[in-house]
Parts: sequence; structure tokens; C-alpha cells
Amino acid sequence: MIRLKAMFIVLLLSSFTSYTQSGIDCLTIDASGLSKKAFESFEKDLFTYYKFGNDSIKTYRTFLAEVASLSLDLRKFPSSNSIQLTREFKKAATGKNSLWIKLSEYENQEAVKKSNPSAQGNKNEQEIMIFNYRGGLIQCLKNTSGSDDFKEIIDTLEGDGNVSTSIIAQRIYYIPDNKFRTNQIKKFIAFDIYYSILMVIEKAF
Repeated sequence: MIRLKAMFIVLLLSSFTSYTQSGIDCLTIDASGLSKKAFESFEKDLFTYYKFGNDSIKTYRTFLAEVASLSLDLRKFPSSNSIQLTREFKKAATGKNSLWIKLSEYENQEAVKKSNPSAQGNKNEQEIMIFNYRGGLIQCLKNTSGSDDFKEIIDTLEGDGNVSTSIIAQRIYYIPDNKFRTNQIKKFIAFDIYYSILMVIEKAF
């Protein structure tokens, strides 16, 4: 009887921990509220562009497929609001926990230079932005996710962030539906794929 009670308590605590982790909103790490606004703007752009109603899996997967195949119409997809938020992200890139950081401030700068030789000796090196896979928000998404595939992708990117968004989109695309529909995956797609693209092209708008 005591053993059964003990097992019940362990299962209860395990379920509570799992619920607590999955219920965490990682966007609250950003006290400025910029990340929350950016995610909302991304989803508005996404569902306005594809018009698949409430079918979020089809909408997100179609977006990933077009990014992977380089067929996304970047002249029509982003809203002026998302472009403006991208510019705010650039201004906010001031520390090691920022979503994007300057190359000169990256913790593993030498490794990045080896994977991107053209960056060496560049006088404008401080203006080159790279996605920060070691930052607080991304680590929160990884640590609260129940997808081993997703965690493996983040682990790989932590070691080498010099990977194209099209390749990342391909890997995320094949995560099973029951894990794909989670907030962790959706938010990763918003920031690592959508806003990473906008960081490159925003000057064209």
C-alpha cells in the first residue's frame, strides 16, 4: 500500500513538472515585450498570406517548404510592422542574451570565422549579425520542449550557427505533428527562420 502511494506521488509530481514546463511562455524572458509583439506579427503575416484558416500545421509546413525551396515571395509576405520590429531587434542586439548578436560579441567568434572566412578582417565586422543559439529565449524553448528532434537541432546549431535557413526549415519540417504543433516549435520558426530572413532583407523595404 505504501509503495502504491509512493508510486502515485511520483507520477503526480512528474505530470505536474511536465505541465509546468510546457506551460512556460519563453517570450516573457524578454522584459521589453518586443519578442511577444514580433511573434504575434509573424503569425498575422503567416495566416494572412496562406489563408488556410485555422489549420496551423498546414500553414506552418507550407511556410517551411517555401523557405526550404527558396520560393517564398519576400516582396509580399512581410508586413511593414514585422519589418519595423526587425529593425528594433537590430537596435536591441546589445548583449550575449539577445536573440541576435554582433559577430564580434559572439562567444565562439573564432569558430564562426573559420566557417566564414570572408568575415575575417572585415572592417564592418561589428555590423554582421548572427543568430544567438546560446541565448536565454532559445535555450528556454529547447529546455521546455518535449521533442528530441527539436533539441537535437538546437544542439547542432549551438556548435555551428553557420547553417542556412533553408536547411533548418527542412529539418524542422519533418518533426512529427504531435510535437510540431507546440508553441516551442512555432516560436523557433518565427525567430530563427522568419526574422532571421528579415534581418538580412529589411534594408530593401
